[in-house]
Amino acid sequence: MDFAGAASVNGHSPGDDAFASGGFTKFNSVLTAGLLNPMSPPPPPAAGKARSSPTLFEMMASEPGMIHPRTQMQIPVQGSSARHPLPVLDRQALTLQRISEVLASRSPGSLFNDSASSDMKLILSSKDGAISVSMNVHREILAAHSQFFAEKLSDQWMRQQQRTAAAPIVEIADCDDVEVYVETLRLMYCEDLRRRLMKEDVSRVLGILKVSAAIVFDAGVLSCLEYLEAAPWAEDEEEKVASLLSNLRFDEAATGEVLKRVSMEASNGVVAGNDNEEVLVKLLQVVLEGKDEKARRDMKGLVAKMLRENSSQSDIRKESLYAACDGCLQSLRDHFLLAAESELKDAAQIARQASNLQWLLDILIDRQIAEDFLASWASESEMSDAHPKVPAVHRFEVSRVTARLFVGIGKGQLLASKDARCLLLQTWLVPFYNDFGWMRRASKGLDRHLIEDGLSNTILTLPLPWQQEIMLAWFDRFLNSSEDCPNIQRGFEVWWRRAFWRRNGDHQQPRLLQITAGSAENS
Repeated sequence: MDFAGAASVNGHSPGDDAFASGGFTKFNSVLTAGLLNPMSPPPPPAAGKARSSPTLFEMMASEPGMIHPRTQMQIPVQGSSARHPLPVLDRQALTLQRISEVLASRSPGSLFNDSASSDMKLILSSKDGAISVSMNVHREILAAHSQFFAEKLSDQWMRQQQRTAAAPIVEIADCDDVEVYVETLRLMYCEDLRRRLMKEDVSRVLGILKVSAAIVFDAGVLSCLEYLEAAPWAEDEEEKVASLLSNLRFDEAATGEVLKRVSMEASNGVVAGNDNEEVLVKLLQVVLEGKDEKARRDMKGLVAKMLRENSSQSDIRKESLYAACDGCLQSLRDHFLLAAESELKDAAQIARQASNLQWLLDILIDRQIAEDFLASWASESEMSDAHPKVPAVHRFEVSRVTARLFVGIGKGQLLASKDARCLLLQTWLVPFYNDFGWMRRASKGLDRHLIEDGLSNTILTLPLPWQQEIMLAWFDRFLNSSEDCPNIQRGFEVWWRRAFWRRNGDHQQPRLLQITAGSAENS
């Protein structure tokens, strides 16, 4: 907004002293933040009609060193139909209607917009000039609440205006939001500003805060900050609050309570290096040890989502995640071996810990640090040997961990060594085959095709002789039990082409270029 071009005189902003005394930054920071435009003049008076008293702009333009304004045309509301499409006119009409309701709503005894007792006229105009509102104000009230008005509407200025018969007129042009400006002025007439703000939403209070800071309305600023500290914010409003407070550059004492909601630095005064990790590790443990299975599933999704959205290396270390994995893996191993010896009292812990490992494995894969987990899982030969002795109803969840590793390798999310991939298949492929039917029937939401593609691609990353051994064993198993065996026919076809293409069609293939030391020749 532009206070009729009166925002800057010889580089000195009108609210410098007030901002220092009120605990806020200098008024010049408001100029820097784009709240005021010192080059914008007020709307000109109607043609052929002489103004009875000078505007605030004219009054201040007479001061030494005042920047002369550029020419500005005011667009009247009634004449804008040819310049704007209908939706713009509709918005303007609604805005004017709301402003009219604000100006008309006056509590008993209130002097707000009271024509009988006012001693000034204040005209507010929007940036495009499409909206212009005239209201009745009182110089003493404006000067008492706003340091800016106190300096510009001085007693000397008032005595000069009283020499004319008509009431003084002050124009403020180039307002960002005329409606918000009217609301801000109405607060000057309220005894309980906080109660009045309770009727507004966060976006409107931010607008009032911006105007209050621009005119150095200290009570309005403090009331807005109190509101923002206590009121709930929508997710998209958090950034708006932080951004506005940063642009206005209030003292930390004024904004600290508001920003404590979204800033650990504002809450503690210093950055605690490992606080975030301690909190996240505690969240992991609470989820892993929770007793309500439905709540655990929900919280697993929530925590994984939050970690995925903020996967910076500084929030939780790899060592902390692997410590959680080791604890779950040890518990799984103990209960699995007990179940193999027909100790089924706590057999439900097998599925629980396997589910925990699947969740942690997803987090490791998201962070591209799951290779060590694959190596550990591939080395669990004791569990693999005990697998046939454990009832399928208790053990099949373990094979879902293996399936997730197959998918990770098959999609390029895990870049494990050849030996690690081979060991994984040697240790867990047969148990995976044996549990596949149970997995398919008992696991809700299981993507069979995704797992089959992952297994195919994992096998195809091995040397060709190893591919052949695995594919021939699968071929025999699939022909005898297709329903309970993964269908990796696509991988089988790829292996077949690799294995027999050169054998049967070698004469059709171009001879490869061989590179030897110091020369290259076709062989």
